[in-house]
Amino acid sequence: MRILIAGGHGKIALELTKLAARRGDTVIGLVRNPDHVQDIRDLGGDATVIDLESASKEEVAATLAGADAAVFAAGAGPGSGPDRKDSVDRAASTLLADAAIVAGVKRLVQISSTGIDRADDPDVDEVFATYLRAKGAAEQDLRARDLEWTILRPGRLTDDPPTGKVALTEQALGAEVTRADVAAVVLALLDEPKTAGRTLELVNGDTAVPDAVSALV
Repeated sequence: MRILIAGGHGKIALELTKLAARRGDTVIGLVRNPDHVQDIRDLGGDATVIDLESASKEEVAATLAGADAAVFAAGAGPGSGPDRKDSVDRAASTLLADAAIVAGVKRLVQISSTGIDRADDPDVDEVFATYLRAKGAAEQDLRARDLEWTILRPGRLTDDPPTGKVALTEQALGAEVTRADVAAVVLALLDEPKTAGRTLELVNGDTAVPDAVSALV
């Protein structure tokens, strides 16, 4: 496959690049910082420098030319304020979907977040609530599109080594998952087109990644 990853220098994206390149896929990461290009190349991928907060859909569509699938793995990240939660976690996701339609790329996996329904909980920090609303809006936008989309909602992310074992369901799950295991699940979802149209919750569990994805279909 030829896979384009928006947010190509994020931790999950780098894990995904490594896994996909190792098996022979072509991976193109979209990055804002030119200094990040070599990190992606060191893992066997390549990178295009483009700012998803200012690029047009036509510019992003040009990067998608010839791709078999796109992955939205971008995020404003810790320490960012409400404005960037919206401009990256929502607007950049919408931009990628717009560009995928222009480029004729049907398959898109969006990495979202668990806890979307807690955005209006008074106990949730306001900046985090803004993040959850942005993710929820991005999900809603994607569901309305004529794309072969899959939305993946990981639990609390850790940098622990991969376990290869997960729980992957359409029911809310409140636990942790390693970023490396998220990347493995994303790659398995890209391999299984019958997971299109599903919104899936992901945490570490007892089922091997290939079996967890196969069980969905």
